[in-house]
Amino acid sequence: MSGKQITGAEIFLESLKKEKVDTLFCYPGGVVLKIFDVLYEQKDIRIILPRHEQGGVHMADGYARSTGRPGVALVTSGPGATNVVTALATAYMDSIPIVVFTGQVPTALIGNDAFQEADIVGITRPCTKYNFLVKDVNDLARTIKEAFYIATTGRPGPVLIDFPRDVVTAKTEFHYPDKVEIRSYNPTVAGNKWQIKQAAEAIAKAKKPVAYIGGGVVLSNASAEVLEFAEITKIPVTHTLMGIGGFPGTHELSLGMLGMHGTYYANMAIHNSDLIIAIGARFDDRVTGKIEGFAPEAKIIHIDIDPTSIRKNVRVDIPIVGDVKHVMSDLNKELHKSKEPWDAIRKSWLKQIEAWREERPLSYEYADDVIKPQFVVEKLYEITRGDAIIVTDVGQHQMWAAQYYKFDKPRQWCTSGGLGTMGYGFPAAIGAKVAHPDKEVISISGDGSIQMNIQELATTIENNIPVKVVILNNRYLGMVRQWQELFYQERYSSVDLGSTPDFVKLAEAYGAIGLRANRPSEVEAVLKEGLKAKKTVFMDFVTARYEKVFPMVPAGASINEMIFGEEKKKEEKKLKAVK
Repeated sequence: MSGKQITGAEIFLESLKKEKVDTLFCYPGGVVLKIFDVLYEQKDIRIILPRHEQGGVHMADGYARSTGRPGVALVTSGPGATNVVTALATAYMDSIPIVVFTGQVPTALIGNDAFQEADIVGITRPCTKYNFLVKDVNDLARTIKEAFYIATTGRPGPVLIDFPRDVVTAKTEFHYPDKVEIRSYNPTVAGNKWQIKQAAEAIAKAKKPVAYIGGGVVLSNASAEVLEFAEITKIPVTHTLMGIGGFPGTHELSLGMLGMHGTYYANMAIHNSDLIIAIGARFDDRVTGKIEGFAPEAKIIHIDIDPTSIRKNVRVDIPIVGDVKHVMSDLNKELHKSKEPWDAIRKSWLKQIEAWREERPLSYEYADDVIKPQFVVEKLYEITRGDAIIVTDVGQHQMWAAQYYKFDKPRQWCTSGGLGTMGYGFPAAIGAKVAHPDKEVISISGDGSIQMNIQELATTIENNIPVKVVILNNRYLGMVRQWQELFYQERYSSVDLGSTPDFVKLAEAYGAIGLRANRPSEVEAVLKEGLKAKKTVFMDFVTARYEKVFPMVPAGASINEMIFGEEKKKEEKKLKAVK
């Protein structure tokens, strides 16, 4: 378009086209009306109107997690901008690439407390990878290019662009750069060759190694390299909540999730290991438990693209800074050179792990008269055969989904791991379904979480986005109630959701389908009917009110100090005997 002058609003649209954006989640308002006027007649980008700005950015997040491409959202100034802060923080904690555009009052009014003005650049600085305030229309195209580059390279994350109304209406020639270089931003992609060689030597010497993978494996598309690594070396693999799908959950070397609600055998393997290969993980407190008691005999190899994550929480013996996919590819080449008899070396270690697995498998007590939430998740896995995108909110249902649904592929699992955002799941599922219209997308939620962004039911109906919602309904804020029972002498403060709505009627009021199961015998039929439907369905499963998530590592304990629920049952039996 050289020689022709166009408005900032038109530059915005043309820039998105250059970035091959196919969906924009956006909510209008005064200072961005010029942009919406430009969007009115365009046919290249699908426009999705959420019912709340937070929901819209969660949709962009779900789109990004399920595709690996950046999700994009647009909101207006003031409250429109401040409404996206929680969603930005959610994406920031989990390193999700999204680009969010916020309108701003005219440049001359910034700082004057103008109508619907908010310093969104200042507000979001701690919860974005980077943010921009564009004051000159001539800088807009390049800024957008830089935003997408920053969001999607290195350790990914959310980037915000704030542009004033006069920048939107001003005109200039449109020149979109083919690439950008930012002097202070040069992520390391290739790992240090000598350190990779050291890592290979340590792996060959280890008797009891464990691979511990995190979200970085999924983000860098390194699941094939991790699988190859495990099968070369016969090293068992455990994953974080964010690492789900980075290694096949049904593989014989899979230990499942580790940490606070991880499997017994994963935690015991980590605790007794002599070498931990941490791949794209950050040693979060939910994983390590008490730092002093974490893997006391183990050396640690830590592979991560973010150098600030290495040695931040635990000591590291062999640090390797680089993109996980590149580093693992180079490490595998080094390991292929080895003549080690891996099967023989690992035999006794894998036998010990199998003994732990048999000693304490994941389990729960089935009941004929009440629906156990774990049973619903197991049935869902059985019916879908693991071939669905599962998106969760936060709480007990999230942990049960992580424990009892097996994920063999990456990007089939979307959840708020770092921030733990209730209200994330349903709108994120909408974003994932927009990106994958031919895949089954299922939101698993609790009756507390689902109410936080339940207004997005209207978005699914208006835009024909058939998301299936499984509600594990125990009429409690379940995880908080669990902690109050176990650690606060059963002082149940502000956790009883006695006035929970009738989700079947509520779904129908929006034009969706509502189904309910009250007994275990009804679960399978409800799931099959709900999954068969061609529109949004709320499936309300009335579950056992007092069910808890086990195993559990209490706060402040080491990860080998798990509780399993038997202690509480023994106390109850003693009380009954006394009575």
